[in-house]
Amino acid sequence: MFNLTSGYVTTNGVRIHYYRIGGDKPPLVLAHGITDDGLCWSPVAEVLAEQFDVIMVDARGHGKSDAPADGYSLQNLGAELAGVIQALELNRPILLGHSMGAITVLVAAGLYPSLPRAILLEDPPPFWMISGSATRDTDFKNGFTAWINSIKRKTREELLAECREQNPGWPEAERESWINSKHRVSPRVTALIDPPDMISLDLPNLFKRITCPVLFISADAGLGAASSEKDIAQLKMSIPHMQVTHIAGAGHNIRREQFEKYLESAQNFVKGL
Repeated sequence: MFNLTSGYVTTNGVRIHYYRIGGDKPPLVLAHGITDDGLCWSPVAEVLAEQFDVIMVDARGHGKSDAPADGYSLQNLGAELAGVIQALELNRPILLGHSMGAITVLVAAGLYPSLPRAILLEDPPPFWMISGSATRDTDFKNGFTAWINSIKRKTREELLAECREQNPGWPEAERESWINSKHRVSPRVTALIDPPDMISLDLPNLFKRITCPVLFISADAGLGAASSEKDIAQLKMSIPHMQVTHIAGAGHNIRREQFEKYLESAQNFVKGL
């Protein structure tokens, strides 16, 4: 197992926690999905640490970062990820994000186009498809809120049983960090299911500002992937240079379900940078 240091950066008025592997290598910043935290990247980080100085960030409301009462917006997530990069003086890092973290990476790259060397997206939710006239899925948000509240009451043993039942194909190495992240997450992060600036940010136009290389790692909609082929095609209208690689046999948690294929896709992409 690799050695980790950890620390805090105060940015945008919030203390953001991070883990770092270090070393004289190009920087790679990992942004986790909602209710996960930085250490959920450990299996990926252990492999990529051979090539990169890996930094795993806890987003606001997650892990050891502050959980303020409000401010759970896409713009704040993007600004805070950028704030960590700037505070640590990382020189044009590669950014890799999953789900909420992938949207965060997209927003950061749109707000600060010169910041990343490249970005990789693991099945982001297609927020760019939502317009002002769209109907919000309140049932999903309410169900998600109820689930978060329920996991805060469950023991480690109960969470382990739930994880094994719902995700039988996951490696056991993924389960410990998943359980720990659920005990650390703040219920306030449910605001990110329907962030207040999702429409006002005008994501399709914001993403047109992205100039760095982009890889979208997609999965099977029938297995629970968040973004469909139609969603990805629409995103490509904003980012014409975006590359797409599809990993069959995986749902939303691509790296947890097809680890070797996922790493191969990511490593082939960064090899060409």
